[in-house]
Amino acid sequence: MVRAGEPDPRKRLEKRVFHNAQRESIPYRLFVPKGYEAAKRYPLILFLHGAGERGADNEAQLVHAQVLCLVSGEAAAKHPCFLVAPQCPDKVKWVEVAWDSKKPHHTPAQPSVAMRLTLELLDALEKEFPIDPARRYVTGLSMGGFGTLDACLRRPGYFAAAIPVCGGADDSRSKDFAGTSFWIFHGGSDGVVPTGRSRSIYHLLKAAGAEAKYTEYPGVGHNAWSKAYNEPGLAKWLFAQHR
Repeated sequence: MVRAGEPDPRKRLEKRVFHNAQRESIPYRLFVPKGYEAAKRYPLILFLHGAGERGADNEAQLVHAQVLCLVSGEAAAKHPCFLVAPQCPDKVKWVEVAWDSKKPHHTPAQPSVAMRLTLELLDALEKEFPIDPARRYVTGLSMGGFGTLDACLRRPGYFAAAIPVCGGADDSRSKDFAGTSFWIFHGGSDGVVPTGRSRSIYHLLKAAGAEAKYTEYPGVGHNAWSKAYNEPGLAKWLFAQHR
């Protein structure tokens, strides 16, 4: 959350649109660290929003702006980094699966259109900016929590760390998450995405030998992100992760 008296960091995220060679496009917002040096390498955070923020206005994806505490204030001073927030189109998901099922889903053979374009966008940003390939991070809430885990499967070992908030994963693929560190969050009283989805993938990740942490907030519903992104030590943990 933005601290009292601090400027709203959303105003510092440039509005952009990514176009690929096939003339497909996806809008996104980009946070660029002040005074970055081309000779250095900086972390990149990919933020995937929830279902309610889909569209094409290039603004709604930042409605829940708690994640921006990672690029503002003390965190920005200690850990300058890039943050990219694409906007998923209406009627599309980051990963085309049901969110309310208590049973784990199976990863679709192909990424959704939004996920494919997002991964292409990341490749383009790495050509434009000095991104550190050892410090790529991904996080998302709700639909974006599912997308966070799906992105890790689409590119094994690409992300050094992932923070899925009230999401779910393909439990059968737990061994394929090797090489990425996880801090998973969920509300204990989530009525939208069953809390068991996060519990199960956490236990399977631990059993597979992955580095994983799990924080559950008793009595908290679906908006666990309001606490998760303000969790003490989150920024320190995130920026300590390297591939």
